[in-house]
Amino acid sequence: MEEKNGFFALPKKNLVWMIAGFAVMVLGYLLLCGGASGDPSRFSPEIFSFRRLVIAPIVIIAGAVAITIAIIKIKK
Repeated sequence: MEEKNGFFALPKKNLVWMIAGFAVMVLGYLLLCGGASGDPSRFSPEIFSFRRLVIAPIVIIAGAVAITIAIIKIKK
């Protein structure tokens, strides 16, 4: 980030929101992990769980929206 006259381009509140958004996105990607079968020749229905198909994408999108709002919404 550029520093001008001792200040960052974004206020501290926005940086906190960005960090929180990144943390939420990491949580969403962690929710996507797993579900693999131990044997590659066997099918595992766990890959189609509600957590991986619904909850994880919603969490990832929520994190991206939080980051976007943190970047766009700057009070002067």
